[in-house]
Amino acid sequence: MAQKSTPKTTATASRQTKQQIVIDLLRRPEGATIEEIANATEWQSHTVRGAMSGALKKKLGLAITSEKVEERGRVYRNED
Repeated sequence: MAQKSTPKTTATASRQTKQQIVIDLLRRPEGATIEEIANATEWQSHTVRGAMSGALKKKLGLAITSEKVEERGRVYRNED
């Protein structure tokens, strides 16, 4: 007996990529630490740094700044 195929929903419009999650975290007024981004994306810290350096800075041309904050450590921001 053949199975009925169910139509696939187009959830791609509401699906958020991990790259977009990183950009959203960096655009918050308080910015984000490597640890916060790693937790949100389930990436390791070296992957977060690589994504910021390669995909965000070089490919997308985003200006990412960093500053050392007393309680949080190094905080990264994108103020575009």
